[in-house]
Amino acid sequence: MPKPERQPYIVHSVVHASRILDAFQAAGEALRLRDVVERTGLGKGMCFRLLHTLHHCGLLEKVDASRYRLVSPIQRRKRYRLGYGAQGQDTSFAREVREGAELIVVDNRYQPKVALRNAEHLIREGVDLVIEFQTDEAVAAAIAAKYLEAAIPLVAIDIPHPGATYFGANNYQAGLMAGRHLGHFARTRWEGKVEEILLLDLARAGSLVRARMAGVRAGLAETLHDDALASRLVSLDGDGQFKTSLEKVRRHLRQSKARRVLVGTANDASALGAARAFQEAGRAGSCAIVGQNAEPDARAELREPRTPLIASVAYFPERYGDGLLKLALDILSHRQTPPALFVRHQLVTTENVDHLYPNDALLGHVASASSL
Repeated sequence: MPKPERQPYIVHSVVHASRILDAFQAAGEALRLRDVVERTGLGKGMCFRLLHTLHHCGLLEKVDASRYRLVSPIQRRKRYRLGYGAQGQDTSFAREVREGAELIVVDNRYQPKVALRNAEHLIREGVDLVIEFQTDEAVAAAIAAKYLEAAIPLVAIDIPHPGATYFGANNYQAGLMAGRHLGHFARTRWEGKVEEILLLDLARAGSLVRARMAGVRAGLAETLHDDALASRLVSLDGDGQFKTSLEKVRRHLRQSKARRVLVGTANDASALGAARAFQEAGRAGSCAIVGQNAEPDARAELREPRTPLIASVAYFPERYGDGLLKLALDILSHRQTPPALFVRHQLVTTENVDHLYPNDALLGHVASASSL
């Protein structure tokens, strides 16, 4: 993700004072110190000093010994209504939106028909902008057309939608990182001798995720320098789902006796499904798997002592909120915005997972993912 823009000339005491003034939400409303603390989230001492200063400057007046109110109404910026089409139950973005917008969340449930119905619902709700996170590229044009007809700007997360501003993965780069890591593993552990390359795709996600898998192949070719690599490549459509990937890899392993297998996947769910299939077959030591997303379950798996999952490429979705909200407000304020904003990827491995995610234990994410 692009680094936050530095603002060296911002006077933070003035920013804090503006938050005090914003706490007064209705004309003539009188607030006590504890009301202001609760609404602003600022410390009690800071609120007390700022209230005293704003009263001294004539912006606030004292109603009685403990309450303040605005001397005159303040022109407030518009509070926008944003629609968020979540891909599944994870609505962590909703928790990122604190100020400046009202968020209406719908759950697309990984189903195209549901995503279409949700688009119609958000249009009826009269939202100012929609942030869409749904996997199926085949329905993207229909969803985008509905918002275009309703003159509602659209931001698409990870899967492109026609006319939408793209926010999310640099898919080819993420795949390239995975392929290079797999190739490096084979060179250092197996002297570069690989019997099979298994790729678990997500076909319905379309061209962008295909670019991710193309990046995996390019990374392998770059590191292994094997002209016969393509002849050992097997592609399966895991549909980005744990159970589907588990079943597909199970069936494949009944037919394939290859040792030294490298596995590249479209996401972590497929990576974990492949890992379980190899473990069930007693062949976990003969493969190396790299996932995508570095989700909590994958990070838990990376901490297991004999896991075939050696890494996952991180997308840091927990950081999406600030970037998405800023992008949405920039679009609605008619500021110039790029057609695409890419997140910064990083490889999470068994060696660095605790360094990059030291708080997983506090969040309950260090338990084994074997329950999936």
